[in-house]
Amino acid sequence: MVSLDAWAREFSGAVTVCDRDGRILDMNDKAAKTFQKEGGSGLIGKNVLDCHTEKARAKLKGMLESGSTNCYTIEKKGQRKLIFQSPWYEAGKYRGFVELSFEIPENPPHFIRD
Repeated sequence: MVSLDAWAREFSGAVTVCDRDGRILDMNDKAAKTFQKEGGSGLIGKNVLDCHTEKARAKLKGMLESGSTNCYTIEKKGQRKLIFQSPWYEAGKYRGFVELSFEIPENPPHFIRD
């Protein structure tokens, strides 16, 4: 079973880890708090597909099957967030997905570095 390292436990962004079938393996403190109404850390062992609408479930299922990355922003209760979903690997073998969710300011600075 995968377990988050100590640095990730109290990390300021929400971190949720699932296997390639969508079963939630672990989540950090911020993710448990973010999803408290849905069950918080009690979601560990549940399937992430069951936590989404049909439209989002279809997209997520495709991502789980293909191992593709997804990145987007949302706004909820006036707070903007960046959502980054990407596959994780162990010894080069695709094992599932990690979702990172960070609160972002309204207009974050953008730098071009060549």
